[in-house]
Formats: sequence, C-alpha cells, structure tokens
Amino acid sequence: MDPIAVIATKRDGAELSTVQIREMVAAYTAGDVAPEQMSSLLMAIVLNGMGRREIADWTAAMIDSGVRLDLSGLRTVDKHSTGGVGDKITLPLTPLVASYGLAVPQLSGRGLGHTGGTLDKLESIPGWRADLGVDEMRAQLHGVGAVVCAATADLAPADRKLYALRDVTGTVACIPLIASSIMSKKIAEGTGALVLDVKVGSGAFMKSYDEARELAQTMVELGDDAGMDTRALLTDMSTPLGRTAGNAVEVVESLEVLAGGGPSDVVELTLALAREMLDAGGLDDVDPAENLRNGRAMDTWRAMVVAQGGDPDADLPVPGHTHVLTAGRSGVLSSLDALAVGEAARLLGAGRSRPGEPVSYAAGVTWHAGVGDDVRAGAPLFTLSFDDEARLNAAAARLADAALIGEAAEPAGSRVLGRVGPTAGTSWAAEHPRP
Repeated sequence: MDPIAVIATKRDGAELSTVQIREMVAAYTAGDVAPEQMSSLLMAIVLNGMGRREIADWTAAMIDSGVRLDLSGLRTVDKHSTGGVGDKITLPLTPLVASYGLAVPQLSGRGLGHTGGTLDKLESIPGWRADLGVDEMRAQLHGVGAVVCAATADLAPADRKLYALRDVTGTVACIPLIASSIMSKKIAEGTGALVLDVKVGSGAFMKSYDEARELAQTMVELGDDAGMDTRALLTDMSTPLGRTAGNAVEVVESLEVLAGGGPSDVVELTLALAREMLDAGGLDDVDPAENLRNGRAMDTWRAMVVAQGGDPDADLPVPGHTHVLTAGRSGVLSSLDALAVGEAARLLGAGRSRPGEPVSYAAGVTWHAGVGDDVRAGAPLFTLSFDDEARLNAAAARLADAALIGEAAEPAGSRVLGRVGPTAGTSWAAEHPRP
C-alpha cells in the first residue's frame, strides 16, 4: 500500500476503494502509517466527504481492528447520545428499560469540553467503578440486566487512535467520521438493537436540524447494514436538560426521575427513548412510565450500582463552596444557552478540557427557572457549586449573558424534534408532548 496515493485519491475528490480504506486503517493502527499521513487523509475526508459505501468500509475497518463482544443469549438493546449539557438520560433510562427484562449494555464515555460524561457522573457514587472486564459485563447483564461501563481497550482500537488524532487536527466535526466512530463501537459491542439520541442546537455538536438529520440517517443506515435494528430521535439541545449540569448534581436529579418525579423534560426524553428501546426489543405493549411509578426501575438502579461496587445509599460529594447569581430584572425567562451553561460547569471543575484531566464530582451549575417561567429581580437564577475558589470568576462571567429575560416567551415545546428509522413519521413531536 502507498499511503501517499491513498491521500491523493481523496484529496482530488475521488472515492477510496474498499482495499485502500482497510489497508490504511489497519496500517495506521499498527503504527505503519505516520500520524502526519493519516492527518492529511482525515482532512481530505473533511473537505471532500465520503459516500455511503466508503463510510461503511471505514466503519468495518475500525471494527475489524479489535474484537467483537458476544452477547448471544440475551435480548440486548443499547442507546447512544451524541452529547449535550445536563444530559443525564442514560442514568434513569438504563435501569428503566432493564426493569422490563431486556439487557442494556451501555458502553459510555467521559466528558470532554462543554459536554458531560456519563462515567464522570457515576463515579461520584462512592465505590462505583467504570472499568469492567468482558466476563464481568456479561455476568452483570445476565444477573441485573443493566451495565454502564467504559469500553474495553480491545474494542475498535482503531477508533480510539483515530479520535485522538482528530481531536488535535481539527477533524472532529465531520459527519462521516462521527458516524463511523460511534457505530464502529456499537456494532462491535454486539447489541441487537440501538436507539440513537442525536442532539441539535447550541449545546450540541450538530448546530442545525439538517446536519443532525444527516448524521442520524447515516448512523441508522450503518446499523441497518450490520443487521442491527437502529433508529434515532433528534432532540433539542438549544437549552440544557433538566435543572442541573455537573456530576453528583445530575445523579441526584436522575434519582428524582427514578423515584417518579424529576424535571418534566428529563422525564419526557427518558420515556420517549425507553419506548423506542422497548419497541426495538419486542415490547411495544408496555408503558415505561409504570416502572417509574412502582419503583421497579429504582430497584434495578440499586442492583446495577451495587454490582459495580457502588453504595446506592452513600452520601454524594458536597461542594466546598457555592455562589448564587441573581436575576437582574423581572420578566419571563425566554432562553437559556446550553453551550454557556456547559462551559460554566466545565470551568467550575465538572468537566475537562483535555483527556485524562481530573474532574470535581461536586462541581456544577443549577438553574432555578426554565424557559417560559416567571423570574423576579434579585431572585436566584443560578447556583454555582465548586471546590476551587479560583474557578468562580470565569464561570460566573460565562453565565453573564446565558439567560435572556424578556416580557414573554413561547412555552417550552417537546424535546423530541424528529425521528429516523422504522415507521418514522413527520408528526412525532406533536404526538409526544411533554407530560
């Protein structure tokens, strides 16, 4: 294989062959292609795109770089979110779906930049551990039905190496590369069905609905080609989910949902995704709200936490300091910028700017009003939680213009904006209003 010829092919706008893609990905993973050469190819893909066959071949090459998990004997269904602010949905959703007898293998990640990480949130629970071996994961799925853990190192290792390169070469925001990165891990995971939560808006990687729909369609096609029942919801991330962004604070909010309460938008999205997952698992005749009300989802949550070494009754981390930001005027909260809230939470220590950077489990942002709510001048608008006092000023400054207070606002609509997959319809959002 001549790496330069492969680079030139895509640079000039031509399609890469199946052999070129497979050999290039395998050689880079093995260290036989220089990072500079793969960087050039990635940039050529960003500029010239990839066709459906190329994306499928790129995904297959990354899958074949590692192992495939064998989850046979289990009715499995997974969910993946493209990342957002206050997006704690995995925490209540996983045990909720598992409480109906399906196996939910959630291989999750850590936060980077303004987006929160599921593993960071769960690690705020004393004793809980993210790193499980394949045998441990399989045993927990058989025994509990739910597991949330980190992906093993031998699962699509090409993707891990390629993502690290994309992260430092400005080639992350590319639909073919995003889709293949996500789907290579999900297909290698061996789940029977997958529901995707593709975020749209200021706090998401996809800023426009059209971009999000293209990404969703690409991932659904990759899943279908692999024989995996795949569908996607396009959901609003112009405002953050719920009333908290951080780690321990989002665990608390998730427990409220599992106890039958919680913010209405978190409940709405949890139930919408649960219905899709249950339908994909062959259970289209159950109402997931029932197991939130009767406590069965909470029982599965507790069993899941205990199985991974955590104490579901332990106190969660408490911040060393809090600071309240008040409303400067009276009126109606007409918008709340998700990106600003997410960046403020990161600045307080809840997230990281570089992989491997430690996080504060107690840090985070709580907002005391949702879009459409009345606010009064001088009333609390945000509570900032943090351990390091030196972090306060930057976070507070980032929130200075995050909340827009006006004379009136449209009431908050459904978080679900659209759908891609089996029996997709145009009236999905209208048919699933917030509870």
